[in-house]
Amino acid sequence: MITRIQIMPPYEINIDLPSDLLVTLNESELELKRRIKVALALQLYLQQKVTIGKAAQIAEMSRYEFETFLSKQKIPISLLELEDVLRDIENLK
Repeated sequence: MITRIQIMPPYEINIDLPSDLLVTLNESELELKRRIKVALALQLYLQQKVTIGKAAQIAEMSRYEFETFLSKQKIPISLLELEDVLRDIENLK
């Protein structure tokens, strides 16, 4: 049996920002891009739009790195509610 893994090429989105933003932030373009990716990943994860694994991919981090980042921000690694866990337990019976 052969398993094929399809790797999606990155999708590029351009956004306009104030021309002096890099100077204001005292950051390079690369640092700002990284900051935006991490912020997007975090927001999508908190809104439960993406899994923690997909959020890590968006942030260009390993899952461990992203979980460590969440922990440092005092954000739970699991967003499951008690009801979700109880429902899963019932389903496993």
